[in-house]
Amino acid sequence: QVQLVESGGDLVQPGGSLRLSCAASGFTFSRYVMSWYRQAPGKERELVATITPGGRTNYADSVKGRFSISRDNAKNTLYLQMTSLKPEDTAVYYCYARTLVGDSWGQGTQVTVSS
Repeated sequence: QVQLVESGGDLVQPGGSLRLSCAASGFTFSRYVMSWYRQAPGKERELVATITPGGRTNYADSVKGRFSISRDNAKNTLYLQMTSLKPEDTAVYYCYARTLVGDSWGQGTQVTVSS
């Protein structure tokens, strides 16, 4: 079955950087659009970034110029490089894929930006 496992979340100071990873299995990773979402306490889950099989990317306005989504199809892994982190980036970050079997989410990884 489809599995998405995120890692890399941590507590970081404002202005710091983190790289999140999402290990994918159970489907042909290279053929699908992959996305990162996040959900802050008391808020709805929101789309952060998307990458197509060919590498085309799209970002939420709130993270443009600070975050970078990438993929390694040989490793079946999705990444999110986050720089210039702000307290408002604090959230649980989720990996997402819509495949032939439907919507799949990872368990999430916590990112906390605080001094």
